Amino acid sequence: MLLFGVLLSQCTMAQNTFKAKVVNDQTKVTLKGATATIPGLKLTISADTAGLINITNIPNGRFQIEIAYVGFATSTKVYSFPMRDADKVIEVSLEPSTGELAEVTIQTTRTNQNLKDVPTRIEALPLEELDEKSIMRPGDIKMLLGEATGIHVQQTSPVSGTASFRIQGLDSRYTQLLQDGMPLYTGFSGNLSLLQISPLNLKQVEFIKGSASTLYGGGAIAGLVNLISKVPEKEPELTFLLNGTSARGADASVFYGQKWQHIGTTIFGSYNYNGVFNPSDNSFTAIPKTNRFSINPKVFLYMDDHNLGWFGVNTTYENRLGGDLKVIDGKADDVHQYFEKNKTFRFSTQLSLTHKIDEESRVNFKNTVGYFDRQLGQPGFDFKARQLSSFSELSYVRNGEKASWVAGANLVTDHFTAEPPQNNLNYNLTTIGAFAQNTYKAASWFSLETGLRLDDNTPVPHKPASGLFFLPRINALFKLTDRLTSRIGGGLGYKMPSLFNDESERDGYQHIQPLNTGNTQAEQSYGLNGDLNYRGALGDEIFVNINQLVFYTKVDKPLILQNNAFMNAAGHLITKGAETNIKLVMDELVFYLGYTYTDTKRFFNGLTDIQPLTPKNQFSFDSTYEIEGRFRFGAESFYTGRQLLSDGTTGRGYITFGLLAQKMWKHLDVFINAENLTDQRQTRWGAIYSGSITRPDFKDIYAPLDGVVVNAGIRIKLLNK
Repeated sequence: MLLFGVLLSQCTMAQNTFKAKVVNDQTKVTLKGATATIPGLKLTISADTAGLINITNIPNGRFQIEIAYVGFATSTKVYSFPMRDADKVIEVSLEPSTGELAEVTIQTTRTNQNLKDVPTRIEALPLEELDEKSIMRPGDIKMLLGEATGIHVQQTSPVSGTASFRIQGLDSRYTQLLQDGMPLYTGFSGNLSLLQISPLNLKQVEFIKGSASTLYGGGAIAGLVNLISKVPEKEPELTFLLNGTSARGADASVFYGQKWQHIGTTIFGSYNYNGVFNPSDNSFTAIPKTNRFSINPKVFLYMDDHNLGWFGVNTTYENRLGGDLKVIDGKADDVHQYFEKNKTFRFSTQLSLTHKIDEESRVNFKNTVGYFDRQLGQPGFDFKARQLSSFSELSYVRNGEKASWVAGANLVTDHFTAEPPQNNLNYNLTTIGAFAQNTYKAASWFSLETGLRLDDNTPVPHKPASGLFFLPRINALFKLTDRLTSRIGGGLGYKMPSLFNDESERDGYQHIQPLNTGNTQAEQSYGLNGDLNYRGALGDEIFVNINQLVFYTKVDKPLILQNNAFMNAAGHLITKGAETNIKLVMDELVFYLGYTYTDTKRFFNGLTDIQPLTPKNQFSFDSTYEIEGRFRFGAESFYTGRQLLSDGTTGRGYITFGLLAQKMWKHLDVFINAENLTDQRQTRWGAIYSGSITRPDFKDIYAPLDGVVVNAGIRIKLLNK
């Protein structure tokens, strides 16, 4: 009996209590009915009418507690029991989900933390905004990226519609495009990526502007874009999207997802078609004839509380034909001969396995293998090449109350093979890397994030003077007041020499000489950025968010194309500027204003000049009125300033304007969207080529070619609530 009493006493002493008061972060009004969940104990408690939560009988240990309320962002934190002050009532502030993008949980930093608590500056487009973008341009993500401040989409072919994207004035080769944290679109396979990804399959898009090489390696000098795919939920989803455009385009997409007890699946498929379209009289396609099929099935396994994983396959086939209208119509003659034909096949596999050690720690293994086959044909020239690439990573993540750790190692391979006579362009590249990152919450107002990466690159057949790179990074978060925060950071980056950039893509690889890696050095950089963010309320109904960013990046010995050969420039490239973002939310009405100032200069051989195709000034305005689940109306306008062109001339500035209307019912959406209502077209301001129509020498494309485009369609949601 004495032993039983001692055990009972110990058991009683090990029972702890969690007390919290849940309030609106903006107004401090209590949120009655908020729920608190401890997943490890399978326990859920609701707040009383005073917003108070009282959870009893919690054993000693560390437990994750999730506090949620409809219309607000969920708070997820780990608490240690017994607590130092067991009787203290903790105030938990939840942020309105319509007030600020920073309320979403992000994945790019690996720690799955709330954006407001991460020292790295990250921007995110959550599902609500992607929902709007997916009906404006259902076939690809070109518009989605082009409307973000600091990101500029550059068309690389005037007749094929191919495009790349630049962050903060730097060439596309300095950016990384990821999907679910894995580099599926790099090197040769990255040139058509923007045009072959549909937004219907995405639940979130995350941007890091500035060096992100510590976690993601070479190529993230300017930053990265991480596309987060949808995952299955307990409530099944079956969505069909049908769309047609005035530019002779049609899109059909389907997404299905469902989660059962131990297994889940998502299946995405799409077909995209575009007929030949040319609103001008220059005899060349503004939009090429296109046929594309894509399918992306995934299987998710939830083996137990500690182990889960998923496996997916991505397949895309596209046939794209642009050029002289008579050639495409089968009426080629001695004068009308020019065409560009792209046939591509993309196949990749993705695997992710996660073992949860405890509430704070987990181990993850991810792998992707990608195969890309492209045939590029032009008059008298055929370029056929394949890329086989892989990415494997093993990482450890620990989320503590004060400190979080991410550490791991990865292996990246890239094997490029071109058919004769271009087989002299062949190369192999293997990269082995190790990284570690720590986020330390030193105080409630200050957090510091430090990271370090070591990469070793081995290109074949030649090894450059240095393939070993040491990449530190540091970022700090200052919570100056409840409304005012600031982030300051910077890091080093590098980019191994590569044949694939905007210049070689415009050339069609016709005249490009092999890359002499033995005499070519990697491009190395350092970058700095800082921002100031204010978020607050004007009265009880108007929420405001203002973010001001400044950035600076220097790239030493950048790779340039001279006499059809890539070589390191004798000098450096500097880009600097600022981004301003203002957002106002007034119940159903949202206003957004963005401004980007970019000053990019080249300092080569003692001379200074401006980087071509980099507009200094860009403005964006967007307003949306939405009654959730019933109706949405939007208007947007964009100004792109004057920019220097490669031939020394200056492209004019222009303004575009668009409108969107969408009516929603429980299982059906009907929408109509109009882009470029001001009909801004480069072909209206002059010829886009010189020379003869038989052998045209195309100029830089800096403005739209397709003019006014209206699209309309329906979205059918059969299994949604």
